[in-house]
Amino acid sequence: MRALESWIVALNRALVAIVLAMVFAIVFINVVGRYGFNMSFAWAEEVARHLMILGAFSGAGLALREGRLVAIDTLPIMLPRRYELALRWAIVAVMFIFMGVMGWLGIRFVEFGWDKETMSTGISRGIPYLAIPIGCALFLVQLAFFAKRFVAQDFEIQAGVASVE
Repeated sequence: MRALESWIVALNRALVAIVLAMVFAIVFINVVGRYGFNMSFAWAEEVARHLMILGAFSGAGLALREGRLVAIDTLPIMLPRRYELALRWAIVAVMFIFMGVMGWLGIRFVEFGWDKETMSTGISRGIPYLAIPIGCALFLVQLAFFAKRFVAQDFEIQAGVASVE
């Protein structure tokens, strides 16, 4: 099971890295083209925006593992340990339900936009909208593997380096 988890985490990290590298390359080339050669690509902003959304949604599960999601810990740390753990498990349940509903609604959104075209690229709007259900599914997988460690606050940051052990 640990091998499967490590493989999924590595695949998720690779997806985020590739997507963000593509955003960097597209924006860099467009800026150089615009200011260096007085020419830019009309589609660059749209594609970069869609890729950034995919990167953000896809990276949410990794941020969870590393303890990098925004959290307010005031209430849990004030509670006795057993109530703190119960509250943290409730938070896991809420995250699971929220991302499950968001993923389901994302699928509906993809279906809604599939017959429409984007402004610059002319591709189906459903394609960039896939970022929502893909990101939610990745988050749910990460949460399923990491829930127990999340409750224990056993995040994967060690001296600034994240790892799956």
